Amino acid sequence: MKSLIVTNDFPPRAGGIQQFVHQLALRRPEDSVVVYAPRWKGDRAFDAAQPFPVVRHPTSLMLPEPSVLRRAREIARAEGCDTVVFGAAAPLGLLAPALRRAGLGRAVGITHGHEAAWAQLPAARGLLRRIGDGLDVLTYLGDYTRSRMAAALSPQAAARMTRLAPGVDESVFRAGAGGAEVRKRHGLDGRPVAVCVSRLVPRKGQDTLIRVWPAVRARVPDAMLLLVGGGPHRAELERLVDEAGVRGSVVFTGAVPWRELPAHYDAGDVFAMPCRTRRGGLDVEGLGIVYLEASATGLPVVAGDSGGAPDAVLEGETGTVVPGRSPGAVADAVARLLADPAAAHTMGERGRAWVEREWTWSRQAERFAAVLEGRPPA
Repeated sequence: MKSLIVTNDFPPRAGGIQQFVHQLALRRPEDSVVVYAPRWKGDRAFDAAQPFPVVRHPTSLMLPEPSVLRRAREIARAEGCDTVVFGAAAPLGLLAPALRRAGLGRAVGITHGHEAAWAQLPAARGLLRRIGDGLDVLTYLGDYTRSRMAAALSPQAAARMTRLAPGVDESVFRAGAGGAEVRKRHGLDGRPVAVCVSRLVPRKGQDTLIRVWPAVRARVPDAMLLLVGGGPHRAELERLVDEAGVRGSVVFTGAVPWRELPAHYDAGDVFAMPCRTRRGGLDVEGLGIVYLEASATGLPVVAGDSGGAPDAVLEGETGTVVPGRSPGAVADAVARLLADPAAAHTMGERGRAWVEREWTWSRQAERFAAVLEGRPPA
């Protein structure tokens, strides 16, 4: 079996979907994958280092149009592919019926958060139904995304849905991954630290953390908030820090290279990202892999209730889910864990065990193999 992966989302372009698709491709057997993806800065050096061929489209975006279909057919024929995988089912999954007619016998579409949003829009909902009808399997991240998409699909397509989520590299995200150096760099030694690793955008809830920080420090006076990541909301968050009078207890790191992220998780005692759904359900968390990376690092998590975020938490065991729009609930959950290191440590240990059991990349690779081969996942 050889698979053609057709995807807009692939490194060196940064992003969670890009890493998801890349990691799945890396774990396929030798000579069983070829990738068709758009041009991106740095792609020549990146592609040369891959154990499989990568064919680049001449532009930075691929749409389900004749030129993309023609090139996908040519690659499939030249490489002897018998299966097509769409790295993001919408919109490129619309090409599936034509590629089937070209000889590709099995078609799989991987979905993320945006397909769940498509299911709510009348025009996009119809396209999602067409995509589902043209595929053998449409994957989903968790219960939330499955239920939202299933309502837009035909009964036959909904019945063929299979769970496939990103994994976590448990050898990289772990306790002792370099947090001591990060703490020293930012003056956090000896202080209880709540850490949030995410882009600085409104949905993620960093603004809520800042607003409730005076209440958290009223219960844990020496607590520090470490906000890791860059993004367009930075200036507004800086303004809120001054407005709340917590400048001395909030640290912004700015954007951090991926290789340094494990150390930044490891610098915290509690992970908190109180995400909330926005724009009438169109801006929603698909899963929240950051919660699982935090769990792998041994941290208890405080997650918002947006979309599929609760799928990444075992309530009361690896952390807790709070209403992202309830400052009181966010403050209480964060302060309670910071004030009780023993309970936080126990939750962190359970989170690590859960990741090792259910969320490793090897586990997700096994599920992907089953999807490609048309057998029930283990």
